[in-house]
Amino acid sequence: MDAKGKAIISHIFIIGWIIAIVLNSSKKEEFASYYLRQNLGLIILGIALRILHVIPVLGPALSVIGGILLFIGWLMSLIWSIQGEKRPVPWLGEQFQSWFRGI
Repeated sequence: MDAKGKAIISHIFIIGWIIAIVLNSSKKEEFASYYLRQNLGLIILGIALRILHVIPVLGPALSVIGGILLFIGWLMSLIWSIQGEKRPVPWLGEQFQSWFRGI
C-alpha cells in the first residue's frame, strides 16, 4: 500500500489508525507518518474532550464546541491527505508533529 492510502486509512478512527501504523511500521513513509502523527493528536484530543464532558455545566458546552472544532480539523486533515498535501491541522498540528515525531 502506498503512503497516501495509509494516510487515508489513519483517519478511520482508532482502528484505522492502528491498521495504518502497522502497515507503516515495516516500510516507513514520511507522508503516512505525517498523518499518523496528526491523527494521534486528534484522537488524544477527542479523548480529552470526552473527559472534559464530566465537568458540570461548563464541561458539556466546551465538549460540544471542542467536538465541532475537532471534527472540522479531522475533515480538513482527511481532505488534505486525499489531495496528497502535507498540511497541519489548525492550532495544534505543528505541535502534534513535534510531540509525536517518533512515529
